[in-house]
Parts: sequence; C-alpha cells; structure tokens
Amino acid sequence: MKNRWITFLTGRVFVKADGPGLELFLNKLTRDGIVIWKVKRYKTGAMLFYIPLQDIHKLRNAARRFECQISFVRGEGAPFLWKRLIRNSGFLGGMLLFMLMITVLSNITWGIEINGANPETEHKIRKELEKLGVQVGTSHFKNQDLEKIQKELTERVDNITWVGVELRGTTFHFQVVEKNEPKKQEARSPGHLIAAKKAVITKLFVEKGQPLVKVNQFVKKGQTLVSGNIGNEEDPIIVSSKGKVWGKTWYQTEAEFPLKSTFQVFTGEENRKHLIQIGSVTIPFWGFKRNDYEKYEEETDNYPIRFLGWKMPVSYMEKTIRETEQYKRSLTRKEAVEAAKDLARRDVLKTIPEDAEIDEEIILHEEVENGKVKLTMYFQVIEDIAVEKPITQGDE
Repeated sequence: MKNRWITFLTGRVFVKADGPGLELFLNKLTRDGIVIWKVKRYKTGAMLFYIPLQDIHKLRNAARRFECQISFVRGEGAPFLWKRLIRNSGFLGGMLLFMLMITVLSNITWGIEINGANPETEHKIRKELEKLGVQVGTSHFKNQDLEKIQKELTERVDNITWVGVELRGTTFHFQVVEKNEPKKQEARSPGHLIAAKKAVITKLFVEKGQPLVKVNQFVKKGQTLVSGNIGNEEDPIIVSSKGKVWGKTWYQTEAEFPLKSTFQVFTGEENRKHLIQIGSVTIPFWGFKRNDYEKYEEETDNYPIRFLGWKMPVSYMEKTIRETEQYKRSLTRKEAVEAAKDLARRDVLKTIPEDAEIDEEIILHEEVENGKVKLTMYFQVIEDIAVEKPITQGDE
C-alpha cells in the first residue's frame, strides 16, 4: 500500500465496481500498474477499493474491456480539499478578513487608565503620553516597550516618584506615586554656619545670625562664617543661623585628548528588512535587497502581535542594516587642547554642586606625549560653602 501521506497530497479516489468478472478486472488493473488498496467485497458481489487520482484515466480505459459498472464514491486528499476551498472562497475570505480585523483591533489602544495621580499630574502624564504616541485610537503595536514608557514618564514629569505601566488587553494602566515633598522645617537646635572648605568670600545672604566674615576675606575650612550668638555679651541670644555664603573655591583636574583618532560613523545608507517571526523561525516578506555593505551595524526591533489581549507566538520583526565607515580625524594642537579643556570642564561640573558655577579656568601644565595632549587645569568655582554646626557647651 502506498504511503497515506503521499496519497493524501496527490489525491485518491474511492471506487465502486459491480458486474461479472470483477476478479479479472482487478487483475487487469494490477497488470497495468494501477495500485489498488483496501479492497472490500459486499454480499451483492460489488467491490470497493482505492486508487491514486492520477490513475483514473487508466481505470476508465480498463473498464471498457469488461462488462462491469464503475462509479466513483468520493475523492479524498489535497486536490479535492483545494477544490472545495475554491468553491467556498467567499466564506474563507470572509473568515480571513474577520480574523485580520480582530487582530488589527486587538493592537489598537482603546483605553488609558491613570490611578494615584491628582488631576494636574494626570493631565501632565496624558500630555507626555501623546508625545510618546500612546493615546486612544492609535496602534500600540510599536509601543509595547513598557520599561521605555516608564522611564520617559519618570524623567519628563517632575512631580512623580514612580509610575507602573501595564498593558492589559487593549488598555494601558498607569499606577502613579507622586512626590511628597515635606515642608522645610527650621533647625530645632541653635547653631553656627561654618566653612565647608577654604575659600574667598564673594557674597553673603544672612537671614538669621551674626555675620563674622566680609566679602573678599579668605576663610579656612571649619571657620565660623555666621554665629548663632546674637545680642550683647551680658544678655546673649542663641539662634539657629540661617543663610548662604558664597565663596571662590579651587579645583584641579587632569585631562588628555588624542591628536589623531579613528572611529566609526554612519554613511546614511541603510537597508530595511521586514519579517514575520513564528517561534524561532523568521519568514521575510518585504525588503529582499542583498546586503552589500562591507561594514555595517544591524538593529532589530521585535513587535509582538496580540489577539483579543493574548500575546501570540507570532511577531513582526523590523531589521535595519546601516552602513558604517572608518573615519580618521586629525587635530591641531590647539584643537586638541580645546577638546581636552572641554573634558576637564565636564569632569569638574560633575564634582561641584548643581547651583555652583565656574568663574575662571587656568591651564597649569600642557604637554604632548605619545600623540596626546595632556593638560593639568585649575578651576576657580563660586559656590555656597556654608554648612550648619550645632552649638555645644563651650562655643561662643
């Protein structure tokens, strides 16, 4: 008997034969190379059996030589299924269109719920979501990176501490924790304001306390700037000093920058490929251009497809191949010095407080060694140097 899968793919016919000389007829079929199987004989004398679809013409030619009646009970296999599909193409097309519409609608955002935020904060969040492309009526097909949305909202909305993002079906759910900034309270214990580091005073703003220093005065680390003792010596009053004292401070840093460097840049040429991923198998359906780039970088974005809220094992994949080239840069000594100064400046800005500013910068040492410009720089910074120190017994 032929393999069932092979006969299913090529097609088979269930035949009924009736009349005298059926045994001779079956022998004739065998001699003609027609394969028959599952032969059954009824009490009436009729026989039922299968033959391959491609041998149906041989069967008809053989039947003409015998006085027997041949009838085809049914056809089985892929060719007959295909004919039925063609016959019912309208129903099949409607079903496929319905499934396509459900899939498309399942990947559209139909709701955005924000919990834990006051109306003002909720309004800010919705505005930022619009900028990110997350809004009702738009596809969330490319907005399924929930960690990215969470990070962007946390950075852009300044009065939230944390936001949880969850996509349930076709609705985004946001759980917001707002910042609870307590009111700044006055220091409970009396104290002085002392210098956190050595500096030259540039400006003072004292709300409470007795200033002990003046502008352009040099102070050492730990020196009292504003005293918490006010009034006369006979009847002193002890308060908690409050204010700001700005002074010129100094920072020294080193930086180096190469005169010649090589790095990769994008040429602007790129090739995009679109694929459907089913499990670990990828099937390209658009963008069959061959990659002829000698050097390139490849970026792959994977977008899961959802159906009625369920994440399907099918996803859309977009692969971007960007051409790169080696770029050699040569700088003059002056240009390398400026680049090194910029690096040193960035390093200092990371060290000083946010409200401080660089007042002056001086190059203490400059040299070229091993193809690099090396600098030792001195920065003069204006910053608030006052810190609180509680008054203890024995302090004046």
